[in-house]
Amino acid sequence: MRLTIIGSSGSFPGPDSPASCYLVEAGGYRLLLDLGNGALGALQRYTDLYSIDAVYLSHLHTDHCADMCAYWVARKYAPGGAKPRIPVYGPAGVAERLAQIYGLDPDPGMTEVFDFHELAPGEFRIGPMTARVDRVNHPVDAFGIRLEHEGATLAYSGDTGSCDSLIDLARDVDLFLCEAAFHDHVDHPKDMHLTGSEAGDHAARAGVDKLLLTHLVPWNDDDVTMVEARSTFSGDIELARGGQVHRIGG
Repeated sequence: MRLTIIGSSGSFPGPDSPASCYLVEAGGYRLLLDLGNGALGALQRYTDLYSIDAVYLSHLHTDHCADMCAYWVARKYAPGGAKPRIPVYGPAGVAERLAQIYGLDPDPGMTEVFDFHELAPGEFRIGPMTARVDRVNHPVDAFGIRLEHEGATLAYSGDTGSCDSLIDLARDVDLFLCEAAFHDHVDHPKDMHLTGSEAGDHAARAGVDKLLLTHLVPWNDDDVTMVEARSTFSGDIELARGGQVHRIGG
């Protein structure tokens, strides 16, 4: 598998990064994990818009899904005619939510372009990859995901506070793409996001090979986030940055 960071900014786009979006490639198949604000423009630096085979939306906050509206326009009104429908996996109500954001009638909404599948905890196939999803700890319906392909393993937290389900999804993975939106010793809402030290603790408890910190809020000091993560995880840690390519397994 190969992971390309398209956007790693948390809550809103930063000056150097769109909001959350990650391109996973395996066996010639291209899957987007989230498509947040500003990500569609940056995505075009790394792949053709029409080469995407499927989209997974961890939850329906706009910093993880808003550019699906722009992507609908790009696919529906492409020169030469609308592009074929592609699968979109998301929490319950995903089709209606995206139609609402754009101001479309829910019927048909975006269903002429996207083939929507509502997530539930469990295992299924996305192209050549085995996917396992489970709910994580966020104010709205939100999922973490584990992907496996030919022995390579990747886990992505989406947005979450501390939860055992995330540790289970990340167990022994090669790469753990984990949010770290909050800082320690600062008052913040509970059951919403992880701090750097909490992300590190989840990685250590899961026994991951590498921790890649993402959902980095523009007003935070990323060096502080890294110090916090190193306080609880002694393994390989890196900050997710737009344009990074990570080869997973093999």
